[in-house]
Amino acid sequence: EALQLEHIPEYIAIIGSGIIGLEFSDVYTALGSEVTLIEALDDLMPAFDREIARLAERILLTPRGIDYRTGVFASKVTPGELGVKPVLIETIDAHTKEPVEKIEVDAVLVATGRVANTKALKLEEAGIETNRGIIQVNEYMQVLDKPDGNVVPHLYCIGDANGIQMLAHTASTQGVSAIENICGRSHIVDHDSIPAACFTHPEVAQVGIDENKAKQMAQEQGFELGKAVSHFRANSKALAEGESDGIVKLLFNKDTEQILGAHIIGLHAADLIQEIANAKHAKTSIRDLAFTTHTHPTLSEVVDGAFKEAVGMNAH
Repeated sequence: EALQLEHIPEYIAIIGSGIIGLEFSDVYTALGSEVTLIEALDDLMPAFDREIARLAERILLTPRGIDYRTGVFASKVTPGELGVKPVLIETIDAHTKEPVEKIEVDAVLVATGRVANTKALKLEEAGIETNRGIIQVNEYMQVLDKPDGNVVPHLYCIGDANGIQMLAHTASTQGVSAIENICGRSHIVDHDSIPAACFTHPEVAQVGIDENKAKQMAQEQGFELGKAVSHFRANSKALAEGESDGIVKLLFNKDTEQILGAHIIGLHAADLIQEIANAKHAKTSIRDLAFTTHTHPTLSEVVDGAFKEAVGMNAH
């Protein structure tokens, strides 16, 4: 429905500041709409690394005049009528549940996530218990009869229905894995090395864990956390394109030189993250990556700069 409106709303509220909410804010502001984001959590863009979220606010939201509310629920939405009366949104504090404000807009887009569409499968008749529609599976994509339950013979589930990671490319990878297991070739999907992207202008992409989780992991496991940052403003291709905002951020275990996570905001971030995701999956060390060659002039040199900084080298 959000893509089939018969008119462009002058003022639209988007409930949720996750990837879908951000992508639609990008679309609607490009069409000339005024946008307000309403986020129940205290942090805007909760799916992003906090440093990337701050940059995204500066690069994606502020220049477009997008405002936001955090820590509030949209407790009630009263439909309006085009040209007659506005849509009324009533918000409450997410913690105290006290009323906060009423917002009048021309349209509301709810982008608070998705649920598994499994009702029509009548799984209960087969003795399969779901968790709010989510089908439980083990690491081999085999269906379980309940959470932490027993394997249901000859039944596999991939994609959004198993709720592990609701991304199209994850579903494809799980499908390949399921077929491998059906054919007797044991395979487990490395979900931690599957990247995700937000298709805004510029794009945001990530793989692995964010800096807060990496710090916690380092403390718990007793290793030193490494961090390297490379800037698009130092890249000739980005400068030539007039798109020099953004960074590539690498998080790694200094002891093992293994990648823990990577976060990119900038031109073609969704393409650039793939090299890092593949390296993480292959367990290629940061030091080995620092000695690889990247074509000049390309955006991939921003990634190369982060690899080299991680081991104390300079790209130039």
